[in-house]
Amino acid sequence: MKKNYIPTINISSILSNNFSSSSSYKTIKKIKKASIEVGFFQITGHKLDVKRICNIGKKFFNSPKSNKIKLAPNKWNKKNKNTYRGYFPNDVNGKEGLDIGDLKISERYSKKLNNQYIEYLNLNKSIDKKSIKALSDYFEKIFLLGDTLFKCILSIYGSDINISKKVFSRKKTLSTLRFNYYPNQKKPVEISKQDGVALGCETHVDSGIFTILYQDKKGGLQVQDRKNKRWHDVPFNKKALVVNTGRALEFLTKRKFKATNHRVLWNRKTRMSVPFFFEPSYDFKMDQLFLKQKKSKNHGINYDQFLNSSLKKFIEYQR
Repeated sequence: MKKNYIPTINISSILSNNFSSSSSYKTIKKIKKASIEVGFFQITGHKLDVKRICNIGKKFFNSPKSNKIKLAPNKWNKKNKNTYRGYFPNDVNGKEGLDIGDLKISERYSKKLNNQYIEYLNLNKSIDKKSIKALSDYFEKIFLLGDTLFKCILSIYGSDINISKKVFSRKKTLSTLRFNYYPNQKKPVEISKQDGVALGCETHVDSGIFTILYQDKKGGLQVQDRKNKRWHDVPFNKKALVVNTGRALEFLTKRKFKATNHRVLWNRKTRMSVPFFFEPSYDFKMDQLFLKQKKSKNHGINYDQFLNSSLKKFIEYQR
């Protein structure tokens, strides 16, 4: 395996939203190359405090099940009305998880909107206020990071970067901050049909525009080379976040930026990952001419409909 198959890109030059400087142009070219050829890259210079967020996740997953289940969807906690957001136990697919949407969403707003994916999750049931504030701040910053990466795509197409506002609107976005916790998996969730390798997370592609992930030092994440189908480890880098392209970006770019197969190897060690699924607003029209600032005749389907079909393959969302 090539150690440098997954490129590492310092994005500090574009974080000020300065997309016209020569250094930003070079960075954007690297992002374009990595997205098209690999579908994965690592970013440094992001300035996010991931360690603090990981500690919040560990504290939650190490708390009693009676505490965690308070945030579970209706399938596992009949007292709750939420079906999409919240905690799911490890008997689902060998891992525990916590899915958090935009923390600006209030109960009143959720009821008024009445969209299946825009749910209010009362984190106060299980998480202390200080941690909730830290989660809210992190969501804010990583959302802006996702928006910056998408603006790189817009600049590649020669589009006005400000049209990203039409795609991602706070409180309407379906973006998700997730904690994946692998608590000493006793058996693999899947044996790869390709090479017989035991997996802790099935082979899949992601649904959204970008996934921005932190994996701990235990690693295990692998990416498939689209050309020769070989698998490559994503090396742990404590200063880096892993970014990959998803199905929504593949669709909008007419398969120029393809979503890439990835998986997590099975081992008996407890580990955690923190992905952020950067996704459009539920009512954004998935129009393949959008990036060229044009409109097709049918204007495309709403993103929530696009997502609905994509989630059917994930067992944790079969609720």
